[in-house]
Amino acid sequence: MAKALAEAIVPTIGSTASPVRIRSIVGGLAGNLIEWYDFLAYSIFSIYFAPAFFPSDKPTVQLMNTAAIAAVGYIARPLGSWLIGLYADRRGRKSALTGSVLAMCIGSLMIALTPGYATIGVFAPLMLIAARLLQGLSMGGEYGTSATYLSEIAPANRRGFYLGFLQVSVVAGQLLALGLMLLMQHVLLTAAQIERWGWRIPFVVGGALALFALYMRRNVVETEAFTHGAQHAGSSVAREMLLHWRQILLALGITVGGTVAFYTYTVYMQKFLVNTVGLGKETATFVSAGALLLYMPLQPLFGLASDVVGRRPVLICFGVCSTLFSVPLFNALSHTHSATTAFLLSFAGLVMLSGFTSVHMLAKTELFPVRIRALAVGLPYALTTAILGGTTEFVALRFKADGHEAWFYWYVTVWAGISLLVYLGMPETRFRAVGSAA
Repeated sequence: MAKALAEAIVPTIGSTASPVRIRSIVGGLAGNLIEWYDFLAYSIFSIYFAPAFFPSDKPTVQLMNTAAIAAVGYIARPLGSWLIGLYADRRGRKSALTGSVLAMCIGSLMIALTPGYATIGVFAPLMLIAARLLQGLSMGGEYGTSATYLSEIAPANRRGFYLGFLQVSVVAGQLLALGLMLLMQHVLLTAAQIERWGWRIPFVVGGALALFALYMRRNVVETEAFTHGAQHAGSSVAREMLLHWRQILLALGITVGGTVAFYTYTVYMQKFLVNTVGLGKETATFVSAGALLLYMPLQPLFGLASDVVGRRPVLICFGVCSTLFSVPLFNALSHTHSATTAFLLSFAGLVMLSGFTSVHMLAKTELFPVRIRALAVGLPYALTTAILGGTTEFVALRFKADGHEAWFYWYVTVWAGISLLVYLGMPETRFRAVGSAA
């Protein structure tokens, strides 16, 4: 496998992607990066703005409240996936992606401008909920439609490689938020200033970046797959999607384990390093950012591996590793106070996760025909993230507050094991054409 992967890298760099195609891929990825920056900035900066919206003398309770509102954004994602995915299948990928960025822009600016609890009382968390709902609607449609767009516009023999960059854009968005946090912590502001008002800066930046993404997406081209498939589209995308109920269930099974693992290792990990490992906020930020930085280049490489050996073996690799090693990894983390050890263990979790994040959306796009693809890919993913991804932090903090933190390690393991069973029984999708209207 290693030799085959190495031999595939050189022709991949000079593959059949034309300048127009590359420009469209970059435009799609840039918008996705900014959307994820805006959406994840909430969780990353919540350790600072929680006191502004939820006065309490218990930091864990404050984090639980902000995590609960974060979950509201995930609950809205299925509706956003339905609306934007349906629009993408009927009117085009390009216009749907533009609309999702606009909604994210408004949500981010709402968070930036909402006064704290001390100023407007209960209306502060209510405004936060409204903004998070709007962000959830945007993200619900964004990820599935982006994956659909990229799978249809990428060269057929290197879809895995190019779709790997979709996850790079996700992590780059998170790193952008973490990088801004480090800049604020060590250069621009004191900790007290960040807690008082500085936490608003990333949401102002997010709104401005979303406007830039609108400009970028004006220059992308519509996919030939949609243009051809639209001519054969039936009267009801939703009705036809229900005819593919077996593939919908398979898509859900593919997603559940990786969703819990993703939000554990990339979003909750920073809080775990502070609350359980005992690292300082700044040190935890450095550890998380460093591990994520090394995790990014693994995505196109794992995606390229799926072009060589198939999607199914790469997913099985994730399932086996996460089922066997999640509990030992978190046990080791919980007993260390070393930043170096915490970094190595965090990165080990991300290496396991790469087998999922690099290929899962591509495997799902290859399950469905073009005329229902954006909705059929995005909706199961949004449902899973609403139920499992959006509640991961809350579940972890609830177990910790109840004195049973180790139960969460098994929670991650069980969901990984369920997906592993699905991977073992699923068909290989690598050779399926995504440009067909059938």
